[in-house]
Amino acid sequence: MSQAQSFKQRAKKWAIWSLFALPMWAQAQAFDPALLTSTAPDRAAKLLAAAKAEGSLTMYTSIAEKDLKPIIEPFEKKYGIKVNTWRASGDSVLNRTLNENRARRYTADLVHAGAVELEALSREKVLQKVSSPHFADLMPGSVPEHREWASTIYSLWVQAYNTNAVKKADAPKTYADLLDPKWKGKLGYEVENIDWFVTVVKSMGEANGLKYFRDLATVNGISVRKGHTNLTNMVGAGEVPLAMTVYNYMPEQLKKKGAPIDWVVLQPAVARANAVGMMRNAPKPASAALFMDYLLGEGQQAFADLEYLPSNTKVTSDLRKFKINFVDPVESLDNREKWRKLYDEIVMRGGKS
Repeated sequence: MSQAQSFKQRAKKWAIWSLFALPMWAQAQAFDPALLTSTAPDRAAKLLAAAKAEGSLTMYTSIAEKDLKPIIEPFEKKYGIKVNTWRASGDSVLNRTLNENRARRYTADLVHAGAVELEALSREKVLQKVSSPHFADLMPGSVPEHREWASTIYSLWVQAYNTNAVKKADAPKTYADLLDPKWKGKLGYEVENIDWFVTVVKSMGEANGLKYFRDLATVNGISVRKGHTNLTNMVGAGEVPLAMTVYNYMPEQLKKKGAPIDWVVLQPAVARANAVGMMRNAPKPASAALFMDYLLGEGQQAFADLEYLPSNTKVTSDLRKFKINFVDPVESLDNREKWRKLYDEIVMRGGKS
């Protein structure tokens, strides 16, 4: 083989490797990637035209199965673009997304999960920086400085109680009320709610907050249960008189069905964001960007109708009347080991080190 032939072969291999190293949208010459960060007036029209050519998108999500249809169907009907979904827990969404990316198997266009999971994906360099005309309308803190994800909704943790076991007048009004011995053996807690624990502790001042939870575990005990829906149903059935950590829409939905359940909000309340981000190697980038805009704009009313707190301040919600502290995804990731150790000691083992 001549030196010239050898050089041509190496050049060909390099070109092929370079192609696969590029984001998928960069390989598709018909799509202008500058649209993803554009704020030009014609952005929406250009995105729609490109999305029509793509015809569909795929979203990995942790949104409740029953909530997907009212969120997705109006978009599909309006734009004629199919939204394929794969649904699992936030951890499962995170793990599948990372594993597929490492294997260079690019299926997902969007990921919608907890903000902690989205921030973890950002740190792994798998998300695409984007702009949206709706960013300016979102609640403070909904879009991180790197702009690789944006919060769509906030799930508010509330305290649900069985109305046959607890009179409305006797329901707790402050966190301190839970230290009353009358709650001994009556408090339920969802096993994965470490972020609620961290946020409440920090809102009280770390030393005071840790003392509060140690006292609570020692005086009244904390019964740990798995699954927010399961815990809510146990309250409705009277198996757990009061649940400390369920999402607001869960007891409200049961209440509307006639179950003996109601809820209160101990303030400052705690809310966690669910967020959406575009994959850097999204196969259908225009459709993904269009749907992301929809979720942050027009689609926000559907979230509000489902009892979520919408991130877009133009959409009204009764939940905005509460004083709320928001889970900090950076704190959750940076100090995970510290908080996990304290959480396991106090909540999981009842304050026994």
